[in-house]
Amino acid sequence: MKYILVTGGVISGIGKGIIASSIGTILKSCGLRVTAIKIDPYINIDAGTFSPYEHGEVFVLNDGGEVDLDLGNYERFLDINLYKDNNITTGKIYQHVINKERHGDYLGKTVQVVPHITDAVQEWVMNQAKVPVDDDKKEPQICVIELGGTIGDIEGMPFVEAFRQFQFKAKRENFCNIHVSLVPQPNATGEQKTKPTQNSVRALRGLGLSPDLIVCRSAKPIEMAVKEKISMFCHVEPEQVIFIHDVSSTYRVPILLEEQGIIKYFKQRLNLPIDDQPSDLLMKWKKMACRYERLLKVCSIALVGKYTKLSDCYASVFKALEHSALAINYKLDLMYIDSTELERSMEAENSVKYHQAWHKLCKADGILVPGGFGIRGTEGKLQAISWARAKKKPFLGVCLGMQLAVVEFARNCLNWEDANSTEFDPDTKNPVIIDMPEHNPGDMGGTMRLGKRRTVFKTENSVLRKLYGDEMFVEERHRHRYEVNPELTHCFEEKGLKFVGHDIEGNRMEIIELENHPYFVGVQFHPEFSSRPMKPSPPYLGLLLAATGTLNAYLQRGCKLSP
Repeated sequence: MKYILVTGGVISGIGKGIIASSIGTILKSCGLRVTAIKIDPYINIDAGTFSPYEHGEVFVLNDGGEVDLDLGNYERFLDINLYKDNNITTGKIYQHVINKERHGDYLGKTVQVVPHITDAVQEWVMNQAKVPVDDDKKEPQICVIELGGTIGDIEGMPFVEAFRQFQFKAKRENFCNIHVSLVPQPNATGEQKTKPTQNSVRALRGLGLSPDLIVCRSAKPIEMAVKEKISMFCHVEPEQVIFIHDVSSTYRVPILLEEQGIIKYFKQRLNLPIDDQPSDLLMKWKKMACRYERLLKVCSIALVGKYTKLSDCYASVFKALEHSALAINYKLDLMYIDSTELERSMEAENSVKYHQAWHKLCKADGILVPGGFGIRGTEGKLQAISWARAKKKPFLGVCLGMQLAVVEFARNCLNWEDANSTEFDPDTKNPVIIDMPEHNPGDMGGTMRLGKRRTVFKTENSVLRKLYGDEMFVEERHRHRYEVNPELTHCFEEKGLKFVGHDIEGNRMEIIELENHPYFVGVQFHPEFSSRPMKPSPPYLGLLLAATGTLNAYLQRGCKLSP
């Protein structure tokens, strides 16, 4: 097993996840089996209880793990399926060690950060690195490990110490450290500064890790003189300094790395049994990146949510839309609309914001209402759904988006004026959305219906079934506490809102479709988590096809994309 540790310096959010994913993609393109581990030094057990504004979206895995969004990058880039234990947190490690101590496994010893916590980290990494993540179920050959945060953070120290020890346990030919740093360019001088990188590498060395590669992030391409300066002051060869400047799409990053000789370096440094040249997989990435940059036709989608100030809050949704747009040769114009700005109360409070939000919504080719929790902004989402239904605008509702589509239909088509979800109004007389029987209102963490579940189509006359290749069932990832009230579904079906998919038992409504509408679809699951650059998610693809007016032609071709 070969281990590649990716650390970061100067600032967090520098792009370690994309760099780690891109390195994995390059090595996979050379015919190697690659897995990935993300280490988050926070004390939370997992990402499940975070606000999206803390660390971005919560990504859900097949096994129900609620994890950091970087695992989404790994899955999309490497086309693999990871597990909850591929995300290590301080909370998980300490809980593991404390449980062992309570069990008496340490035989009366004083339990300390060194060696017990550091040993637990190393043991976890070695065990998880062996778990197959590809469809062929073979043991991986390479494990890419991303250490979250920045070097010098107090909460990350035990992990850095663990890997300082681990480099000797694994042996030099099996362990490699890549340090991602920032090269800022102040507007006042326009000069690219190397001092932050020098200080970051010095701090890393002071903790016992020496970088084998230094990946320098910058806004613009870095000059050769800067590369030579970093090489001299950071004690590495010039070819060990890699530049990654801001590019038009993340698909370009593996190509930039490959162009700078990273395959040849890994082959020599880790004694890898590979050719110097990448295979067809990286050629597909090159073609995809070139296609992305040459797109001329634009499709605009309005994303109506309440976490719109930070794009990472809807990272997988954005990627799923982007994959679908690229598949039909359109450039995606994603317009984020804060749902609170569509509400009547906003017109009185700030009429400019209100009218700007509605202007955006009205000019969009399609409307998407993603998942979420809590009552804030729900009235605005209901307004957007109502407009999409009445004006026959292509619409996709995901999780809460589907539930609100049911609420909107009940209020405006069934005339149940107080119809609501028990999440927002526990005393409503028409509870069209109810909490699930297994929902535990006490603990918040890990108490939802999570992970990959089967959805069975109950009719052949379904747009989504055709988009999924006319399969009898699909398996997608879930994350919800509430569901459609099964006792009321017949009322909706009589008026044209069809529940075309349900769970295996037939009790849980999973998919809705509205009759006599170009594309009005809601799904209880989260199809965005399974979307891949070369395998777009069918519900999102359907939205893009409907928004560009090509859905019927696509269905008539037997769900084949035009060349």
